[in-house]
Amino acid sequence: MTVTELMPYDAALATYDPVMGLEVHVELGTKTKMFCGCSTELGAEPNSQTCPTCLGLPGSLPVVNAIGVESAIKIGLALNCEIADWCRFARKNYFYPDMPKNFQTSQYDEPIAFDGYLDVQLEDGEIFRVEIERAHMEEDTGKSLHVGGATGRIHGASHSLLDYNRAGIPLIEIVTKPIEGAGERAPEVAKAYVAELREVIKALGVSEARMDKGQMRCDVNLSLRTSPDAPFGTRSETKNVNSLRSVERAARYEVRRHAAVLSSGGTIVQETRHFHEEDGSTTSGRIKDNAEDYRYFPEPDLVPVAPARAWVEELRAELPEMPRVRRNRLREEWGVSEHDMQSILNAGAVDPIVATIEAGADSVSARKWWMGELARNANESGTALDELPITPAQVARVAALVSAGDLNDKLARQVIEGVLAGEGDPDTVVEKRGLKVVSDEGALSTAVDDAIAGNAGIADKIRGGKVQAVGALVGAVMKATRGQADAARVKELILEKLGVSDG
Repeated sequence: MTVTELMPYDAALATYDPVMGLEVHVELGTKTKMFCGCSTELGAEPNSQTCPTCLGLPGSLPVVNAIGVESAIKIGLALNCEIADWCRFARKNYFYPDMPKNFQTSQYDEPIAFDGYLDVQLEDGEIFRVEIERAHMEEDTGKSLHVGGATGRIHGASHSLLDYNRAGIPLIEIVTKPIEGAGERAPEVAKAYVAELREVIKALGVSEARMDKGQMRCDVNLSLRTSPDAPFGTRSETKNVNSLRSVERAARYEVRRHAAVLSSGGTIVQETRHFHEEDGSTTSGRIKDNAEDYRYFPEPDLVPVAPARAWVEELRAELPEMPRVRRNRLREEWGVSEHDMQSILNAGAVDPIVATIEAGADSVSARKWWMGELARNANESGTALDELPITPAQVARVAALVSAGDLNDKLARQVIEGVLAGEGDPDTVVEKRGLKVVSDEGALSTAVDDAIAGNAGIADKIRGGKVQAVGALVGAVMKATRGQADAARVKELILEKLGVSDG
């Protein structure tokens, strides 16, 4: 059934109760693939990082990547999971051109990690617990490029190109249990969960978890039921959603779509769906297979994985401070509100600010520059904050120049602009552009005298008690010095020369 109009979100939630399930694939940052020694480095020529094993050629045998197993255990521990004493790989059988073996080596009924949870904080400070069903190891597929169509999808394409460089790259799939009880906040919970999971993965150092680069992607499963105690409805699965905003939009759209179908007497089809960034909509993909259709059976070419308890406990002891604990500690150290800390997190500024403080800046200055000028530049250029061409050490140097009185805020913004433009480090930009604050008292005094002489009427008003008019004279001096004077010192000099107190 085709739905031309969606039900309003509030109306949908007044009638139905949403249930979600989130499946997140994390591409591990190992140097080699999961079952062979081929490189995982990005950007290589298509099909140049392949071998008989990842191409599925007859007679080739896989070998498990030990770092991949270690990373899986770390993720499981960080998500409060049980770690299996014994588990094994399975073959997930299906034909698709980007699977050269015609099966994916994965884990089925024996995952390496299971029964965990992740507490996530919503924007108003509420903590919502998302329970984890499992985290299991598997390999990625190759990449298909559909050529000749208008959408980049297979429908309408004249031909497809296949790159198997990605085939075999280690993946960890993290599957939640049904997420119930979120109500109208279900899309917000989905976004918050994926955001927190990404921070956990980054903290562990097992992946950069860049959603824009496909290193982390989310499948959003959603169904509606008539009440919280009713049976689950039929679910849809929106595949490969690759941004936090899109996770929230996909969940919200599917709530509205499901509600419109059900309220009109239609039936939800269990299927995969494609998400469209341009308008936040989803469209039908394929009818969703049941697990039995994949004909899972144990992988005969790989021995079971049985991590020693002592090793697991060593890895547990080495876990870093978890992101939510770290944020709460930093929030207290920096003296900021929950709302401000959430804004810093949303901007991706936590790590840059920490690194800038470690480079010598105080927390106020570090936050000011990353959340102000640099966040604005990142938004305008569509660049992630931590990918701007400026280092925390350079930001700390700008803050130091301001603190020393060598720059004012206006000049500091010009210095940052120069660094971002590739003109060199802050000191080089200051030198090249001649941006240092004019600190020569003689030069400042002359500029103040000229401003008073050129604005006699304003000077008389100030003498007459209208001290607020001093701003016009300060502006005149700043213009004459190309913004390179210390505005506070200029004001002091003007009032001194006019014989007026600032009190």
